[in-house]
Amino acid sequence: MKNTLETRLGIFFAVAILAAVVILELAGGLDYFKKGYRIHALFTTVQELKTDDPVKLAGKPIGRVEDIEWADGKIKVTLKIDDRKAPIKTDSRAMVKFPGLLGQNFVSLDFGTPAGLPIAPGAVLESKEQPDLSSLMAKLEGVASGVENLTKTFSTDSFKDVLGPFTDFLKENNPKLTAILGNMQTLSSQIAEGKGTIGKLIQDETLYQRATDAVSGLSSTTEEIKSTLDQAKSVVADINAGKGTLGKLAKDEALYNETTTAMTNLREILQKINQGEGSVGKLVNDEALYKNAKMTLQKVEKATEGLEDQGPLSVLGIAVNSLF
Repeated sequence: MKNTLETRLGIFFAVAILAAVVILELAGGLDYFKKGYRIHALFTTVQELKTDDPVKLAGKPIGRVEDIEWADGKIKVTLKIDDRKAPIKTDSRAMVKFPGLLGQNFVSLDFGTPAGLPIAPGAVLESKEQPDLSSLMAKLEGVASGVENLTKTFSTDSFKDVLGPFTDFLKENNPKLTAILGNMQTLSSQIAEGKGTIGKLIQDETLYQRATDAVSGLSSTTEEIKSTLDQAKSVVADINAGKGTLGKLAKDEALYNETTTAMTNLREILQKINQGEGSVGKLVNDEALYKNAKMTLQKVEKATEGLEDQGPLSVLGIAVNSLF
């Protein structure tokens, strides 16, 4: 190859183009030539977000921040999405996050809900705000100041004021407290040896066996109650099915009709008796019959009194005279 001016110029331009491509790649400038689409999000604050900061979906980079501009009292952030397979939906939400105190801010997107539809280019996402780092630091500073003021209040004098009465109480009641602790130690020793009521309750095997038997008896009683309930359910089922005497009484329509008829007849009979109809009605309601019966009883009573006054022979003579 001839070392001419044209050759040298061609090599120079080729090297310059190659260097420009490398520089653009390192600087991210080639993103402008990649295929993708743009969506937007509105924020009240972007927290030091800059252009070319990454856009992530569930922590995975899918694009970058292309533009930040004012829009009706808010900040409009244009996001260029390079990953067309990223499952961004219409109800996905955007948030400005920062990975640490010295980290680079980025825009985080979530997956949205299963009911969401795939997003279209140019759509505007809903956003949610993250607490500002400066406000968090201010709150932490306030908490630190409160802790510092609290520790200042616990000086040596204040500890003495708090613990002084308690120390005096311990000194004054030291013998009593010693006696109480000694009694507690004695009681615990007796309980461990099985002495006294509590010790027997804890150590006596016979009592344990009785308690076990009682529990077993309760279990047996529970089984019997369960069996009784099952039998009662069976009886109720038979009654509902019209089986047996009670079932027929409850379900037999003819028996119900006969009972209703009998009750009706009995009511009519009682009404007739109350109205003085028939023999029983006259016996119950006829005043003259009542007076005659009363007079008859009085005569019988007088006759019996006369018989009591006379002797047996007189009574026999009266009977013979009445016959002959």
